[in-house]
This record gives sequence, structure tokens and C-alpha cells, in this order.
Amino acid sequence: MTRAEVEEFFRRLEERTPNPETELEFVNPYTLLVAVVLSAQATDAGVNLATRDLFKTVRTPQAMVALGEERLREAIKTIGLFNTKAKNVIALSQALIDEHGGEVPADRDALMALPGVGRKTANVVMNTAFGAETFAVDTHVFRVANRTGLAPGKDPLAVEQKLDRITPQPFRRDAHHLLILHGRYVCKARLPECWRCIVAHLCRYKPKTPPPGEQPKGWKPSAVPGVKPARKRGASAKAGG
Repeated sequence: MTRAEVEEFFRRLEERTPNPETELEFVNPYTLLVAVVLSAQATDAGVNLATRDLFKTVRTPQAMVALGEERLREAIKTIGLFNTKAKNVIALSQALIDEHGGEVPADRDALMALPGVGRKTANVVMNTAFGAETFAVDTHVFRVANRTGLAPGKDPLAVEQKLDRITPQPFRRDAHHLLILHGRYVCKARLPECWRCIVAHLCRYKPKTPPPGEQPKGWKPSAVPGVKPARKRGASAKAGG
């Protein structure tokens, strides 16, 4: 896309969703960090359901360590990969106590040094908790960036770096939230809803998805370069992010 097209792309997304926010529920930087770690290979709604009661009493690394891995597993057992996630949350909580005085560091490298915290998670925390202009690339952002031609890349890091280069002010702070929400509710994995997309005229994806009832017999959405087909529900996946 040209510079003008990129600006118009984000302008339209922001016009539709002013002041976008994460759909994960949290009360402070620590609970945000925990929620993002738990959200790997899980839905935000599912994480919120599991953490809503947990975060009423467990809001600090000290409280989480006191809760213990066994009781944490029980609290989050409805989330996929809960055994590994519980282990990581307890470990990162202890690391925060030992290395950062119980506070979440406002530094991406320090965050990525914590157990279970990858670049995507660190970018989310830096952006949402501390206002940094970081670009967290999850499956939604990766798909939208490649499918639309906004910031194509072979892997999440390549997409992140491209977004960092091309995204203008005043959209840099909210860019990844705008893209996540667009991918979650419009530019969906299985079938992009092009007929109601506000940036369809800027998007490089072809052929555009016809409205329901107007799709020719045997019509299938075209593949997205660099993006694997959406998994069927129930497929296994590893934790991380």
C-alpha cells in the first residue's frame, strides 16, 4: 500500500472504533501480564471467564505465589494448556518478586526474560499497560497484515517490523488493537466478510467474499500468502507468545 492508503486504512478503522482497547479484563499491569500469558491459544472471553474471580483476590505476584500452582491450575482449568500456563505464571510471579521488587518492568527485554513471556506478550503489556508504541502480532494481526497487503511478512517479527515502519501518527498507539478487532470480527480466518468491510477498497485480497446468498456454487475464499488455513476446533497447539 502507498503511504496515503496506509493512513486511510487506519483512519477508517479508528473512525469505526475510536479508542480501541484490549478485550482482556485486568486491574493492573500484573494482572494484564497474567491474562495475556493465559490467552495464548485461547479466546479472550474464555480467559476472562477464568480470571474474573481469580483477580478479585489475586492481584500481585506475591498473592499468586501464595495461591500456588495447584490452586491456580484449578482456577484456570477451563483454558487450554492450563498446566503449562499455571507453571509459567507461578514462575514469572516469583521472578518478578526476586528480580523486580514485585513490579512489572516497563521494558520489553526484561519482560521477555520472564518465564512464558514471548515478544507478542511483551509488546501487549508495553502498549496496554505503559502506553508504548509497540505492535503485538497475534494470529489476527498476522492474517490481516498479509491478507490486505498492509504489512505482508513471512513471520510475526517481519510483520511487526513492517508495521513499525509504515504506521503513521496518530495511529501508532492503537494500531495493533485496531487490527486485532478487525481480524476478530470482520476479516475472519475462515471467511473474511468483505461485503461489510470498511477498508475493502484498499485491500489487496481477491476475490472479495460475496455477501451471503450471493456466493456462487462451489465458491471458496482464496488462500492468504504466508498464512496457514484456520485450524478446526479442537486441534492441539502449543503455548507461547
